[in-house]
Amino acid sequence: MINRASLLITALLCTTACIHAAEPAVQDGDIIFHTSRSAQSLAVQKATSSTYSHMGLILLREGKPYVFESISTVQYTPLSSWIARGQDGRYVIKRLSDAGQRLTSASLTKLRNAAQEFEGRPYDLTFEWSDDRMYCSELVWKVYDRALGVQLAPTQKLREFNLSDPIVKAKMHERYGDKPPLDATVISPVAIFNAPSLVTVSEH
Repeated sequence: MINRASLLITALLCTTACIHAAEPAVQDGDIIFHTSRSAQSLAVQKATSSTYSHMGLILLREGKPYVFESISTVQYTPLSSWIARGQDGRYVIKRLSDAGQRLTSASLTKLRNAAQEFEGRPYDLTFEWSDDRMYCSELVWKVYDRALGVQLAPTQKLREFNLSDPIVKAKMHERYGDKPPLDATVISPVAIFNAPSLVTVSEH
């Protein structure tokens, strides 16, 4: 007969395993994607033909994983909190295919220093290519570019996206009125997600 002590130990072990399973193994410099539940998420998905509407850069702080991201401001968010905030807790983590050679200790220091320059900047609601305000994919792209000279994916012009969808049109009008900057330089989450230089290391 299984006694109560055995059942309690089993339950504790299962709980511990579930907690560890919920937070994936990551490395400095990994890039994480999920479907945001923000007000603009659906418009981003429609415009870019992608499930994933938000992303961030994973950096360890005192041995614990954080996502360096732009939401209301550019900030560090604990990885577990970031994952829980996404739709259905789903995510994809990608890594440079040559991370073992490229992301040396010196390179990671440069990555952290570049990230530090952007911390605290406000979120960019109009997706401008300026350092004054930052949106999620711009932040990750610029950190890699400034630190290591790595351009994760080609930039695009705003006019290249699907701007005819009613949801996208409504959000565009909200942000720009009748004169959207169609030739503005932008970088989308899906462009980085599909970058051939990245490999998927974890998904849920």
